[in-house]
Amino acid sequence: MRTTTVVIGAGHGGLAMSRCLSDRSIDHVVLERSEVANSWRTERWDSLRLLTPNWQCRLPGSDYQGDDPDGFMTMAEVVEVIADYAKEIGAPVRTGTTVTSVRRIDSGYRVTTDQDEWHCATVVLAAGAFNVPRVPVVAGAVPTSVRTLTPMTYRNPDELDQGGVLVVGASASGVQIAHEIQRSGRPVTLAVGEHVRGPRVYRGRDIHWWMEAAGVLDERYDEVDDIARARRVPSMQLAGSPDRATFDLNALTGIGVELVGRLAGIRDNLAQLSGSLRNKCELADLKLGRLLDAIDEWATATGLDDSVLRPHRFEPTVVPETPRLGLDLTNGTVQTIIWATGFRPDYSWLDVDVLDPKGMVRHDGGVVDSPGMYMIGAPFLRRRKSSFIDGARADAQELIVELSDFLDRQASTRG
Repeated sequence: MRTTTVVIGAGHGGLAMSRCLSDRSIDHVVLERSEVANSWRTERWDSLRLLTPNWQCRLPGSDYQGDDPDGFMTMAEVVEVIADYAKEIGAPVRTGTTVTSVRRIDSGYRVTTDQDEWHCATVVLAAGAFNVPRVPVVAGAVPTSVRTLTPMTYRNPDELDQGGVLVVGASASGVQIAHEIQRSGRPVTLAVGEHVRGPRVYRGRDIHWWMEAAGVLDERYDEVDDIARARRVPSMQLAGSPDRATFDLNALTGIGVELVGRLAGIRDNLAQLSGSLRNKCELADLKLGRLLDAIDEWATATGLDDSVLRPHRFEPTVVPETPRLGLDLTNGTVQTIIWATGFRPDYSWLDVDVLDPKGMVRHDGGVVDSPGMYMIGAPFLRRRKSSFIDGARADAQELIVELSDFLDRQASTRG
């Protein structure tokens, strides 16, 4: 079968591209291995809410229409929004269709699935950037008596044993899971590496309101000194909760979570912990101060100082005087380890030479290093907010221009 564009993935990014393709009357198909919004349906823990406020859930041609703009959607609500959007735009989605291969051919690309085969001039990779948990090699040394999970397999505390839990990783997923498990009565130890501290509310408004208004979220990939580094920055320690609570490390220690340094290794069933905890926390505090300084400068420059709460700063992260450097994994203290150590994409089906040595797609703002191939949904793809739903809207509206120009050039060459 033939079409002009094949979009791989029917999450918010793939659907955003579908709407933009339809707006330009470019025939296309959206291939989805399961159901629309599959990752939101199946790969999230029970209590998770979107960490961006509802008003920021914007897709091409569709803004938030609910009555709680400052709230945070549950996963079921996110699925409903995305599924309704697919119907609203009449997206040509083929569900239950797993892509097994994408290959370059003279006329463009051959996309093979478990159902059929497509020939197309252009391909959009929208399968997501968070498909596979990044579990460190050291996980292989965990004793069999300790259960191991990831944020994709963890569902709720009731599924865990009653003993202690070691959460490895202190970005958004790690702090949320650690908080929930500690509140369930199970003692939690949190292994902290590099992290980005952030308050949920600053000067009376959501931190995302400030970051959008001040232009932080719209900072472009070609405006930063080291885009490769920027794309690896951990997610901010934020959570979406009805009470708009802050989930930084001080909030966790306040309910009894123990902080330790980064997990450096496991030897003879002893988890070896880095002594860098204080340095990592001080660096995160410093970066938070810089972010708030930038927000304050913008508020002053735009005359908002008299209409919102005055600037303030948060207490430094409280670090134990002598955090432990080892943790015995055989004495029953730790019954479960949760690897909240990040995610990576899965491009095992991509048979085009566009992957770097780390398995990441080579691209320039979503224009992949292969003619007629594009991607959407990756961190800092074109702007700092690219991995958010709202970021997909902005990126799709620019990528469709790149894709359309490519098709026009092809047509003029043939003509």
